[in-house]
Amino acid sequence: MAMSIWYISKYFAPETDDSCGGRGWLLMEELAKREFSPIVITSDSNRLIEPPKLTSRSHTHEHKGVKLVWLKTYQYRNAKSARRILSWLHFEWNLLRLNKNNLAKPDVIIASSLSLLSILSGLWLKRRYKCKLVFEVRDIWPLTLTEEGGFSRKNPFVMFLAWVEKLAYRKSDVIIGTMPNLKEHVASVSKTNVPVHCIPMGVPSSSYLTQEPLKPDFKDKYFAKDTFKVMHAGTIGITNALGTFLKTAEALQSDPRFEFFLVGDGPLKKEYQEKYSHLSNLIFVPKVNKKQVQSVLACSDIVYFSVFPSKVWDYGQSLNKVVDYMHSGKPIIASYSGYPSMINEAGCGSFVPSNDVDVLINELCRYAEMPREDLVSIGQKGKTWIEKNRSYQQLASDLANILR
Repeated sequence: MAMSIWYISKYFAPETDDSCGGRGWLLMEELAKREFSPIVITSDSNRLIEPPKLTSRSHTHEHKGVKLVWLKTYQYRNAKSARRILSWLHFEWNLLRLNKNNLAKPDVIIASSLSLLSILSGLWLKRRYKCKLVFEVRDIWPLTLTEEGGFSRKNPFVMFLAWVEKLAYRKSDVIIGTMPNLKEHVASVSKTNVPVHCIPMGVPSSSYLTQEPLKPDFKDKYFAKDTFKVMHAGTIGITNALGTFLKTAEALQSDPRFEFFLVGDGPLKKEYQEKYSHLSNLIFVPKVNKKQVQSVLACSDIVYFSVFPSKVWDYGQSLNKVVDYMHSGKPIIASYSGYPSMINEAGCGSFVPSNDVDVLINELCRYAEMPREDLVSIGQKGKTWIEKNRSYQQLASDLANILR
């Protein structure tokens, strides 16, 4: 008999005609192939996807063996507004009011953050159905608020979230997270013997099978020169810590070997263009669609990402950007001072200290002086490693063993 799983996630990205789906969907889709019966309970208040237009309190449909229950939830625009918190509360309220008689009784409930408040609903449902509860940590809250949002630890809302977090770690049956060193954080917050596992971000293989090439005029316009191309692809915003990248381009503007590429869009793009438009070695490339990401990364020699120094990174990272980068088969340099993983495990690049322009320059020069075959070999290690260790088939198998 199939094991019934309720996956509670306010922010959930299912498969659509334009998307292979997010991590949650890809895991649930794979579990449905493994004698599990997944039921996803999610919200139509999600700015990152195009959810169905709900005319009633809830809507249920099934796709590829996964039952999706959409709850009509208070909408918001600004991620840093009080309306977002109201939306969290509204989702949990509607979840509790949801008529669950038509849903198979759960054997396991997975309460996924964010929203962190879903663990409270999970604890109530665990008691009601006498089932197991898994707490999935996708963002470490309230640490993210205090480290990167500038909130005081004595803020009443932060203190409430800290209480919820400790309760979740104590009362769950299993904890899973996307970050490889989450166990250290759990131990620092709560004395618990609850097992902690890592189920990180993975490679959505179907999205890579349908990659679209770049148009010839696009390549000729942005990537025609014979230079050593250093590329950052993705959102251009404050959390991407691109100051080091831009200052490095400025410091190397007289070195004809290098060109730096910022591919994408974001709230800081216009500001950066105005401040650094005088640099002939810095090229702003328009955002490409997801099916062209690998094609644009193929135009680089080095791919780059960066983060600000933060305690959040002490527990490791599992970023979609790094998955994309590794799958591109290009060497990676990361301005990152946190817990190392993936890149060092594969041997496909380097970590340099966050915010250190001089060390980044030295590392770029080291790579630029390598023979081409060495660069290819280093990049290929990342591609081989990510395909072997981060396929969603493998991750779902790991998750299935945990749930059993």
